[in-house]
Amino acid sequence: MDVLGRYRNLIVLVGVLFAQVLGLAVQVNVKRPTDGGSTRLIRVWAVGAVTPLEKVLVWTQTSAGNIWHNYFYLRGVRGENRALKQQIERMTLEQVRMSQDADQARRLQALLGFKEQFISQTMAAQVIGSSGSDSSRAPYIDKGEKDGIKPDMAVITADGVVGKVLRVYGSSSQVLLINDQTSGAGVILDKSRLQGILRGTPSGEVVIEKVMSDETVPAGEVVLTSGGDGIFPKGLPVGRVTKVAPGNDLFLNIHVRPSANLSKLEEVLVVTKIDERQAQPDRTGAARAVDILAERLPGVPSKPENDGKAATPGTATPGTAAPTTTGSDAKPKAAPPQASASNGTPVVKKPANAAVPGGTGPANSSAIKAAAPDAAKIVPKPVKAVVEPKSQPAAEDAPH
Repeated sequence: MDVLGRYRNLIVLVGVLFAQVLGLAVQVNVKRPTDGGSTRLIRVWAVGAVTPLEKVLVWTQTSAGNIWHNYFYLRGVRGENRALKQQIERMTLEQVRMSQDADQARRLQALLGFKEQFISQTMAAQVIGSSGSDSSRAPYIDKGEKDGIKPDMAVITADGVVGKVLRVYGSSSQVLLINDQTSGAGVILDKSRLQGILRGTPSGEVVIEKVMSDETVPAGEVVLTSGGDGIFPKGLPVGRVTKVAPGNDLFLNIHVRPSANLSKLEEVLVVTKIDERQAQPDRTGAARAVDILAERLPGVPSKPENDGKAATPGTATPGTAAPTTTGSDAKPKAAPPQASASNGTPVVKKPANAAVPGGTGPANSSAIKAAAPDAAKIVPKPVKAVVEPKSQPAAEDAPH
């Protein structure tokens, strides 16, 4: 009895541990009516003890994440938002300027009668094979002559220019890529508007030739097709300038990274039809370029009615007013050389006879033409002599 009383606590602890070990050993099964299966009792106890702790940990983690995203992260978002607003404002101003430049370009194209090329029809094709050589880059597509494919048709993708059709077979075609050493295409730099020739190299790189070394070409400049080769329409993206170095013969060696991934081509588009349209004037603007040009051109003065007419004895010369009278004195309106017969005075015939030496009768037509300058000078004197006698009644009865 002394032993039990002395080691009572220890005996109870050993009994409890033994009961737990016995329970684990027996592996008591508890039926769950929800799923019809059996769950071990120890698992139920473990899940019941751990689940509250897991809920607390998850709630703490979620709350901390929300605080980070809703407070600390928003402090950086505010600065980013301000930068984006400034960028949007700059892009808006740039868009307005580019829109005005585009309208002006359309008006000038219409004024000069430029033609624009538009891709009106394409055909989708799939790459089915490669050229089989490291030095030649000419894959095959599954569209050929029966599909309307012809040599020198442009081949493009959504990213940019790929190449052109080299050879056409019955149901397939061979495409020459722009990075092949035998290829060539006319290109133009977007900002500097420098034109050159795009060619491939044996190593598979793409370079631009025929650009003078005194020109400045920055890295990152966009390269577009110029349309001068007659194969690719103008304005298609080709790539970006990656490196510029001095070349041979006073030309630059400009390396270009193509926009399309030429090493992983799967689907391409073959341009089967290109429309050339005449540039139409922009009717929506306030004024057209042709109207502005017409306003700036100097006007031509109108031609006078009597300009270039020679003075004749029977007409009044410019700058000499013929005498006119009113009432009963309105008869002498014609020139004196022809009205001298009605007046009856031989004074008027002197200028005509004086112009033709030795002439006693009226002057002929040739003599009148020859004496026209002198007669124009003498005409005012006989007119005054004829008009003055008519103002006196006694002079009219003198011939009778």
